[in-house]
Amino acid sequence: MNKGGRKMKNQNRIAIPALLPTGSIDSYISAAYQLPMLTAQEEHDLAVRLRDHNDLEAARALVLSHLRFVVRIARNYSGYGLPFPDLVQEGTVGLMKAVKRFDPDMNVRLVSFAVHWIKAEIHEFILRNWRIVKVATTKAQRKLFFNLRSSKKRLGWFSQKEVEEVAEDLGVKPETVLEMEARMANYDVAFENDNGDDDAPLAPASYLADTRMEPSHQLEEEDSETYEKTRLRGALRTLDERSRAILEARWLSDKKATLHELADRFGVSAERIRQIEKNAMKKLRGQLAA
Repeated sequence: MNKGGRKMKNQNRIAIPALLPTGSIDSYISAAYQLPMLTAQEEHDLAVRLRDHNDLEAARALVLSHLRFVVRIARNYSGYGLPFPDLVQEGTVGLMKAVKRFDPDMNVRLVSFAVHWIKAEIHEFILRNWRIVKVATTKAQRKLFFNLRSSKKRLGWFSQKEVEEVAEDLGVKPETVLEMEARMANYDVAFENDNGDDDAPLAPASYLADTRMEPSHQLEEEDSETYEKTRLRGALRTLDERSRAILEARWLSDKKATLHELADRFGVSAERIRQIEKNAMKKLRGQLAA
């Protein structure tokens, strides 16, 4: 029995190197493409070892044998101006997530299952880093962002007919297409020009004034703060003593009291303290808004 188990374990091993070169992306890609491909049976056996025995060596073999697919997918996103090694790295994270979730009984090859996870990680990385200001936040915008370039039939702005065609193809509103096109046409500007190039466009730091330290601005802030504090104290005086004490303990004290602590203090339930606090806050807002 032991011999048979050792024999099966040896059959499931593939020649995977200890480490891949990290000095150059070209060397890394070359090494990734030299790694042996897995047969369907080898892949299934490794996935079973990972699922049933948490075999990290099996997980490592599954990841490394599929790195070539990560590189291939990452190349499709090289036009976004982000470092290619970073795209490969993010795609590898997606591959590792896919390996962790892969079920060998699904009767599907790992590469088919992993494509979604690899692309999802690369998409998230691009959206986080393509611009300082997020270019896509909603699901429709994210979908449109990655399809808009391939949908353009010519350089320049879309015509109204093209906008409607793209909107119909991608299942979004024409207004969303126009908004995303405008966002993608813009570019980020550094606040300071620190590259020493005299011919570079004038940076905002050169013409945007900082008024925070101006005496008039500081005086205005101090007067405003004093005025708001005076109004707050006046509004608090309109409350009964218990309501005022509860609000001060809950919101104006350095060590904020809990509902149960105040319930013990005033001899009522925590729910009653919550109701008093709610009514007092409503009255206080009315006084401040008047």
